[in-house]
Amino acid sequence: MKVADIAAVNRLLKKSYESVPAPIMDLVAAQTEDPFRVLVGTILSSRTQDATTAAACGRLFEHVKVAADLRELSEEQIQKLIYPVGFYRDKARHLKALPDVLDNRFGGVIPETIEELCELPGVGRKTANLVVSLGFGKPAICVDVHVHRISNRLGLLKTKTPFETEMVLRQILPVKYWRGWNSYLVAFGQTRCRPVGPKCEGCPVAQYCDSSPKREG
Repeated sequence: MKVADIAAVNRLLKKSYESVPAPIMDLVAAQTEDPFRVLVGTILSSRTQDATTAAACGRLFEHVKVAADLRELSEEQIQKLIYPVGFYRDKARHLKALPDVLDNRFGGVIPETIEELCELPGVGRKTANLVVSLGFGKPAICVDVHVHRISNRLGLLKTKTPFETEMVLRQILPVKYWRGWNSYLVAFGQTRCRPVGPKCEGCPVAQYCDSSPKREG
C-alpha cells in the first residue's frame, strides 16, 4: 500500500466498518457523549474483549456517574464490579485514584490534551488519543494492536512499536482520517484481518495490501 492509496483504502474500510458490530468504545461514545465514561471504558477495555468490557461498564456505571462517585467505592468493590476485565486489580487501583488526581491536577475536570491525559493513573497514549477523539471529538490517532498490525501488514509503514506507528501516521495520514482510522481498523482486525489466520479471501482491500496472497502472486 502506498500513501497515495490512503483515500481509497479508508473508503473501503469505512464501508466494511458499517457492515459489522462497532467496537465497544465507539458505542460508549455514541451512547453517552461523556469524556469521563469514554475514559473509564477505555481503561477497562485494554487487553479485554469487547463483550467483557461492555458488561463491566454496565455494572460500574450503575454506581458511578461522575469521577467523584469512585470515592464512595472501595478498591475491592471496584474490583468486583469490573471483574473479569484484564488486569482488573491494577485497573481498580487506577480508578480509585482517579478522582483525587483529577482534583489535584486539573480542578476535577477531564483534561483534553494527550499530554495531560497521560498524567492520569492507568492512562497511556493509546487511551489518551481515544479519549481526545471519542470523548472530545478532536483529531487524534489512537494506535492499538489492530492499528499497529494492520497498518504494517498493508505496507503503509514499517514500524516496530505502536508509538512509532502513531508518529508515522501523524505525518502521512490526512487529519480528516485520524478519528476514523482507529475505529475502522479495530473493527477490521476483530472480524477479518486477525493476527493469525486473516481472512484474505474476499478482503475488500486486498488489491492494496502488500501482504495479500494475490499481491504476492
